[in-house]
Amino acid sequence: MSAQPDHAPVPPYAPAPGAPAELLAQLRADRRAAQWVPAFEREWAAALEESRRTFSLAGLYEVVQDWQGRLAHAPAVDAFVASGYDDSEFIDMAELRGRRR
Repeated sequence: MSAQPDHAPVPPYAPAPGAPAELLAQLRADRRAAQWVPAFEREWAAALEESRRTFSLAGLYEVVQDWQGRLAHAPAVDAFVASGYDDSEFIDMAELRGRRR
């Protein structure tokens, strides 16, 4: 019998070394740059400070991954908004939970 795990562990997400700079360039080129660049820079600065305190890159990786996702999904969000879909009659789950109490 072996003490080895029966599955391979999933390696943590690690962006390429140049990913933050590439991401910032993409954010600057986006039409939302006025809002997104300062927001990215705030999140990056906070993650960098946390990284200095904890000696962990996890927060920095998370910021890069989150912003890559936002950029990747922005066209779908734009298409949804442009479709004119009326979501004004959505169900507010928090309100429903409040009524049950």
